[in-house]
Amino acid sequence: MSRIPKALLGTTLLWALAVCSASAQQNFVPPRILEAVDDSHLTLLKGNIHPLARPQFDRGAAPANLPMDRMLLVLRRSPQQEDALRKLLDEQQDRSSTNYHKWLTPEQFGQQFGPAEGDIQIVISWLSSHGFHVAPVTKGRTVIEFSGNAAQVREAFHTDMHKYVVQGKEHWANANDLQIPVALAPVVAGVHTLHNFLKKPPIQISKQKIVANFVPGQAGKPPQVTFPNPPNPPFHALGPADYAKIYNINPAYQAGINGGTTTIAVVGRTDIQIQDVKDFNKAFGLGFANVQIISNGPDPGDLGGGEEFEAVLDATWSGAIAPGAAIDLVVSASTNTTDGVDLSEVYIVDNNLGDVMTESFGVCEAALTSSELTGISTIAEQAAAQGITYFVSSGDSGGRQHFRIFQRMSGTKAAQCLNVALRTRILRRAGEELVHSSLNLHGSLA
Repeated sequence: MSRIPKALLGTTLLWALAVCSASAQQNFVPPRILEAVDDSHLTLLKGNIHPLARPQFDRGAAPANLPMDRMLLVLRRSPQQEDALRKLLDEQQDRSSTNYHKWLTPEQFGQQFGPAEGDIQIVISWLSSHGFHVAPVTKGRTVIEFSGNAAQVREAFHTDMHKYVVQGKEHWANANDLQIPVALAPVVAGVHTLHNFLKKPPIQISKQKIVANFVPGQAGKPPQVTFPNPPNPPFHALGPADYAKIYNINPAYQAGINGGTTTIAVVGRTDIQIQDVKDFNKAFGLGFANVQIISNGPDPGDLGGGEEFEAVLDATWSGAIAPGAAIDLVVSASTNTTDGVDLSEVYIVDNNLGDVMTESFGVCEAALTSSELTGISTIAEQAAAQGITYFVSSGDSGGRQHFRIFQRMSGTKAAQCLNVALRTRILRRAGEELVHSSLNLHGSLA
């Protein structure tokens, strides 16, 4: 049996200790909770009342046992961590930087930009002391999921939950701003949302059923779909081949670039019938539909209507443009306090599920609370650091309609209504109008 010389062994041990020490120093996060948590010494988290939680819509306090499931406590970064993160994000996009395209894992992100482990344990202990069920902190240390009831929320956050009826629909929301112990303020930004005024799918569904004329593709030509428009010429639907021509995707296809080895994560909150996606692919000759549904928590089921149509649309067209990609539709059930869209976003990013994350739900920026804005930015920046390309649709006519309703109901004078894409590190894509006469569509472009 060979032996390692003591001198060499000592040198090796010193080198290993030096490396470990340097790594520990690099990832060391100083604690920011520096005093005992005192529930009688509080600070107010301003700007966290939804604009539609107004007196004229108020129908009284919620029952004490109202379930408050899957709330998201948003964790705050230190100013030094914010500066370091923005520097890293810039360097990851700079070809001259040694950090160019060096993406982090969720765990690495949490170690570098999350609160200290001791601070997290103090926050968890505080939540548990008020009777909440606390889920494990996310890998990226951006949020802590916890569940309880209205009485526990009132005790811990000093806010009352009320029922609000807006346009005939019942909602739950906090009636006043939250308060938390001063000691936790350096680490806790607030609760992402304490209401179920949910984001809206931008899709608009006609009340009138219109029969489409479908002509199957043949002789190398794609299928043609038209809609009657008497006495004018019919409307022409755009198929995948049309989009490939309009956006000049064909050269990429010809070079063998079709999304293979890529996963597109679709943000959702309803199940779909995967057969709908398969039927679309079959009709347009796209081949196998590589789509799966991932349920994050309780299965919301198929909600139907615009919810289902939006989810089918997103899953279908993601695969239509990138036929080689795997499509993961992540669905999370909404709760009395948290939009399933937000839960799906957190799941996708914290599990590094896809190379691309796409979302098609809109909300007026004026309707976003302070903590929600912070939460959106936090998860978007984590996605960027991990190399996830985050797309959100914006500027559709559906968004303008929701804005007009919101403006009238809330009395706000907000200048515009876009959506979560206003936050940093998110790519927006607005609706476009293509002129038929100049593009000569109807399948003839392919």
